[in-house]
Amino acid sequence: MGRFEQIEGRHPVLEAIRAGRRIHRLFIVSGARGSAAEVADMARAAGIPVTYVPRARLDAMSGGRVNQGVVALAEPMAYRDLGDLLSLAEQRREAALLVALDGVEDPRNLGAVIRTAAAAGVHGLVLPTRRAVGLTPAAVKAAAGAADRLPVARVVNLARAMDELREKGLWTIGADAAADMLYTEVDFTLPAVIVLGGEHRGLRRLVREKCDFLVRIPMRGPAESLNVSVAAAVLIFEAVRQRSAGARDDGPPQEARG
Repeated sequence: MGRFEQIEGRHPVLEAIRAGRRIHRLFIVSGARGSAAEVADMARAAGIPVTYVPRARLDAMSGGRVNQGVVALAEPMAYRDLGDLLSLAEQRREAALLVALDGVEDPRNLGAVIRTAAAAGVHGLVLPTRRAVGLTPAAVKAAAGAADRLPVARVVNLARAMDELREKGLWTIGADAAADMLYTEVDFTLPAVIVLGGEHRGLRRLVREKCDFLVRIPMRGPAESLNVSVAAAVLIFEAVRQRSAGARDDGPPQEARG
């Protein structure tokens, strides 16, 4: 299958078709009915070749993973530039809201963050190229189709990218369990990047130092921290809440930046 990326499942394939992603061929289980047949009809309407195959072959293609009778071979997902993410905010006439992940390695966590970010209207996701998972088939599947709706940029140096975004007027807000400030005390109505660390080590030192603000999510129970995808959801939807309520009067002081 070479250079093609495999997409498995009805919803991820539908989202890829709707997003205009280039699909080489769609494989459908023989005798498909209902939603699988609808996927085939949509693919044909988009000019995508459809091939019907026995269930055993489809299951072999997906390595035994759940495929819902639908497997597509598509061009790998393309990464965007940081400027593309900011352009989307400008097009929507909104203050930019980005999410940056520092060393997230589990594709399921990445997929969950993508799904949450897309649902909340985040303008883009920033990932480092090293020691971090990218838009792998597993991450795309975990995103349940949302990966085709959220621009993702991949950068060689996350700390440098944060500097670049600061120069563009964005505030960098890092999640840190040891921070003094609560996440509800920072103003998310301004252009911002929410920065979250990986599963095992959190934010790296240099990335932490580049943040304008460090915030924590208060824990009432015995757990010391939240899963990165859960923490991302809490912070992202706090930003959504604040922006829906309108601008606050007490924005972050300019002297907070070093």
